[in-house]
Amino acid sequence: MPTVLIVGASRGIGHEMAAQYRQDGWRVIATARKQEDCDGLVALGAEAHQLDVLDAESIAALAWRLDDEKIDSAWLVAGVYGPAHGSFPTGPEFDAVMHTNVLSAMRLIPIVAPLLADSKGKLAVLSSRMGSIGERSGTDGTLYRASKAALNSVLKDASITYGAQGVTCIAFHPGWVQTDMGGSGAALTVHDSVRDLRATLARVDAGANGSFLNHDGEPIAW
Repeated sequence: MPTVLIVGASRGIGHEMAAQYRQDGWRVIATARKQEDCDGLVALGAEAHQLDVLDAESIAALAWRLDDEKIDSAWLVAGVYGPAHGSFPTGPEFDAVMHTNVLSAMRLIPIVAPLLADSKGKLAVLSSRMGSIGERSGTDGTLYRASKAALNSVLKDASITYGAQGVTCIAFHPGWVQTDMGGSGAALTVHDSVRDLRATLARVDAGANGSFLNHDGEPIAW
């Protein structure tokens, strides 16, 4: 039975990932910040761990609990949008977005990636097309854009470090999805986005290491 780790599975894309992987017979290890959300993941058949991605001690505790695991795929999903305006974020706004979207990945990847090495597994981070500099045409959500561009940089570094150990590292744009962040008018349902993300990750090989891909596999400019 293959094993997937999903960090940030309390709702939205992460929760749907847990549900779909379980339906396909995978062993699912998933994290959520609140105990009640962990209980919901257990009800799906997942193994749930309480994790606050903003807390270094919480991340260290997760590392201890996962110490002997061998994982086939891992998704870092947790993220926030922050202010919608295009300029002058407050200090607390900056810290909340950058710590959640970037610092947590910088702390989690060195813990998660080695667990994928034995299986020649795949590590995916949930980025956004809004983080692309090459395709930039708007300035709304500047802080979110900056955080996803930084996350892409972290992922690219991971692809160099852990690609040498056989781990395929990819940044994904999930599409414009009907979540709390995307809104009800978004183009994709959560089910369809997750279906595409899973299918794309499943079919790519080591040649895709270090890629930035749309949910359907279309390359995105950095």
